[in-house]
Amino acid sequence: MASHQILAGFHAVTARLRHAPDSIKEIYIEASRKDKRMLTLVEQADRYQVKIYAVSMDRLDGLAKGVRHQGVVALAEPRQLAVNIHDVLDVITGPAFFLILDSVTDPHNLGACLRTADAAGVHAVIAPKDKAVGLNTTVQRVACGAADTVPYLMVTNLARTMRELKERDVWLVGTTDQAEQDIYQVDATRSIAWVMGAEGEGMRRLTAETCDELVRIPMAGSVESLNVSVASGVCLYETHRQRSLKGK
Repeated sequence: MASHQILAGFHAVTARLRHAPDSIKEIYIEASRKDKRMLTLVEQADRYQVKIYAVSMDRLDGLAKGVRHQGVVALAEPRQLAVNIHDVLDVITGPAFFLILDSVTDPHNLGACLRTADAAGVHAVIAPKDKAVGLNTTVQRVACGAADTVPYLMVTNLARTMRELKERDVWLVGTTDQAEQDIYQVDATRSIAWVMGAEGEGMRRLTAETCDELVRIPMAGSVESLNVSVASGVCLYETHRQRSLKGK
């Protein structure tokens, strides 16, 4: 079981069934649940000939290891949607669109970022291996299936990967409270990668220095900063807005 990835909750399990049913080894469901949502999941699993076991809540709790599971847990083979940025860039036909997360270690934040990235049309999310959370069970649940649609690339050297993006004509825009320009002055219709740092510390020095441009998110109230997943959403949808207008 240690070699398997644990998926908990309806969104994570149904998304994997939809995108890669062959990767799921078995599904465990709460034995007492007979509602429509559960029956639909069972029908979907039967369609792909995935084994289903009806078990107790205690058994599900043990499998999910503390993650809220809604009565559904699956054991699956880990998936890798892309190996590196070039795998992603080589199949993009229009302007590239990336989200770089520097030092984001909270699984709830990463899950929310992946969910927003999927909604906004991001081609891949990039993070450093030494300063980031992996695609654990909590991330999969919070991402609501986005972890199976948006490549999450954990790289050994973030600054080097950023330089590789520059060589492929991707404009790197970092966000910081100290910047003079705001995000609405960025030309987001070109190939772009938004670079977000963790709350509190923000981007690391070398990450900020590798960016082509540094901007801030305007803050009109009394709080000093936004949660990284909310800040990512603001920036990603500014890109979506600009590109939508350009396409009209």
